[in-house]
Amino acid sequence: MKNEEILKRLRDADGYVSGQELCAQYGVSRTAVWKAIKQLEKEGFIIEAQNNKGYRLVEDKDTEVFSKAAIISYMDTKWIGKKLVFRNKTTSTNIDAKELAESGEDAGLLVVADMQTAGRGRRGHNWEAPEGQNIYMSLLLRPSCHPEKASALTLVMAMAVLEALKEITKASCGIKWPNDIVINNKKVCGILTEMSAELDGIHYVVIGTGINVNQTTFAEDIQDKATSLYLENGVHYNRAQLVARVMYHFEKIYELFEKQWSLAELVERYNRDLVNCGRQVRVLDPQGEYNGVAQGINEKGELIVVRESDGKTVLVYAGEVSVRGVYGYAI
Repeated sequence: MKNEEILKRLRDADGYVSGQELCAQYGVSRTAVWKAIKQLEKEGFIIEAQNNKGYRLVEDKDTEVFSKAAIISYMDTKWIGKKLVFRNKTTSTNIDAKELAESGEDAGLLVVADMQTAGRGRRGHNWEAPEGQNIYMSLLLRPSCHPEKASALTLVMAMAVLEALKEITKASCGIKWPNDIVINNKKVCGILTEMSAELDGIHYVVIGTGINVNQTTFAEDIQDKATSLYLENGVHYNRAQLVARVMYHFEKIYELFEKQWSLAELVERYNRDLVNCGRQVRVLDPQGEYNGVAQGINEKGELIVVRESDGKTVLVYAGEVSVRGVYGYAI
């Protein structure tokens, strides 16, 4: 019996669950159940106990508990996140996940932290990572596809985050190609994918995801570019539940991706939520910058752009894209 199993049972119950019922379900003594309840209370969960009734979990939106037990109690996946490493504070969940990958951990491992001291975004940018407010997590995968296919996994995670946010927050959000989630033209989520591979095969892929959930303020230099779910909706959200729902949707979308190791079955779905689609973009390419109109992605995750200067269709993979007239920030 694990504490998260008790927690899930109490959360799913409509009212009290008797100690005898818990003992019978998990094959343990009343003392073991009592110890599990006390440990959950120590983590911050509010559990009422009444003679002849048993135990009842009191859900309090103002006293969020973000812990391993809390996340697992919400998890509804077959293999993603079944092994979870939770850290109150770490340098970077991506660093942690890569170290665990090197030590032989299986695909599906999820590392979650309450605070990062050295979080990174794309191209080495720092990612603001205060404690007690946001989600910082990294997922370990070992896909059997060719390395060049793995870059699309970033887009898969973007779709998973988007689905979870729509489900939980009902917010009007979209994807800025390739992998930023935006609300009201501001970034609420960033994704960083790192890979260890050889020419003909992948050792592992780590997808790091940072979601601004309950953050109330941002540094002056990014406050016009970044936002949080709380700032947009005025609601404090349960981070443990959100982590679990992202993993649920990722597993479903990943199953579609791995059929052909492409986004073939997901292109229409991705483009539907792509806020760049049909918009003017400026492609920052080492060969030279140019303007065009984004037409969505193809099955490789490349952005299809019709160049303004000559009407030629260009597939953008390595270039950087900023959007005019849509966002208050450029990545």
